[in-house]
Amino acid sequence: MIQLHDKKFEAFIQAKELDFAIQNMAKQIAADFSEEIPVFIGVLNGSFMVMADLMKYYEHPCEVNFVKLSSYEGTQSTNNVKQLIGLNQSLEGRSVIVVEDIVDTGNTIEELKNIFKEQKVKHFKIATLFFKPEAYKKSIKLDYIGIRIPNKFIVGYGLDYDGLGRNLKHVYQLANTNTHNNMINIVLFGKPGAGKGTQAEFLKQKYNLTHLSTGDIFRFNMKNDTDLGKLAKSFIEKGDLVPDEVTIKMLQDEVEKNLDSKGFLFDGFPRTIAQADALDAFLKTKDWNVTATVALEADDEVLVQRLLERGKTSGRADDQDVDKIRNRYQEYNEKTAPLMNYYEAQNKFHAVNGIGSIEEITERLSKVIDNL
Repeated sequence: MIQLHDKKFEAFIQAKELDFAIQNMAKQIAADFSEEIPVFIGVLNGSFMVMADLMKYYEHPCEVNFVKLSSYEGTQSTNNVKQLIGLNQSLEGRSVIVVEDIVDTGNTIEELKNIFKEQKVKHFKIATLFFKPEAYKKSIKLDYIGIRIPNKFIVGYGLDYDGLGRNLKHVYQLANTNTHNNMINIVLFGKPGAGKGTQAEFLKQKYNLTHLSTGDIFRFNMKNDTDLGKLAKSFIEKGDLVPDEVTIKMLQDEVEKNLDSKGFLFDGFPRTIAQADALDAFLKTKDWNVTATVALEADDEVLVQRLLERGKTSGRADDQDVDKIRNRYQEYNEKTAPLMNYYEAQNKFHAVNGIGSIEEITERLSKVIDNL
C-alpha cells in the first residue's frame, strides 16, 4: 500500500507483467511495419515510460516524436481534450503509430485521429499499454493493446495522481477500503482418474465458487483467437512450451472478469513453484490469498484400473495404454511433490482420500473446507 497526496493505492500489476505486455506489442507492430519506417508518436506526459521500453524491443528502423494533450484532473477525466504541443514535422504519406499509456473514454484518441487525418498520413494506428473497455465510448479501433483492465483509477509506470506516481515501476490501483477479504480460494490437485472433475463441480456449486480450469481457459482463448490464444498457438506450433507468463495472464484475465465472485477454485494451476509464486503475488494485489490446497490422493494401481475402465467408453487413447497411464502418474508425482511442500510450509495443504463413492469423497472434502 502506498500513499499519494490524500489517497491510498494498493499493488495491482507487477513490472514483470508490464514488460511482457510491451514485448508482445513490439512483436505485433514489427510484424506489420518491419518493411517500412513508421513514426511512433508518444502522448505526453504518461507515455514516456511505455515509449522508452517499447523502443527497447522494437528492433527495426523507426522515428519517434511526442505530442502533449491533457484530459485529466485528479482521478476523473474532464472530457475536454486540448492540444498543448503540436507536431514539428510533416507526416503526409507516413505510417503513424500513436503510443498511449492508457485509453479509457477515448476522447484523446478521437482528437488525435482528427489531427492526423489533416496530416494525410498513410496509416494511423493506436498502441496502448492499458485499455479500459468498460469506459471506452468511441468506435475507433485500437490496434495494439497490452493489458485490458477494469474501470479503475491506476498510477505508476507513467500514470500519475495529481503529479505523483509516474516514476513507480509497478502499477497501483486506488485502494478500496471496503474490500471483501473473506473469500475462499481453493487449489485442487488430483491424479488422472481421481475424480477431480466431478469433485470440482461439487465444490463449485456448494460453495458458490468460480471454477477456473486452465485447460478450459486455454481452449477458449485458442478457439476464439484472442491475443493470448494466438500467442499460445505461436509457441505450440513451434513445438515449444507455452511460457508461464502467457498461462498466468490468461488466468488473471478470467479472475478480472469475476471480481464479484465469492471465491475461486483453481484447477490445473499452479503446476510449478514459479506458477504458485505468481498466483500468490497476483492474489495479493487484490488483498486475497490462497485459502487452502486440497489433493485427492489414491493408490496408483487402483487408479490405473479405474482409467482402463474409463478408456472403454471415453475413447481416449491415453486411457487405454497402461504404460502411458503410469507415465502420467510419474510426471504428476514428480511435479506435484514440490508444490505440496510449498503449501505445507504455509499450513495450507490438505490430503483427502480419493478412493470410495462420490458421496463419500465429497463428504471428506466438505469437512476440510468447512473447517478452514
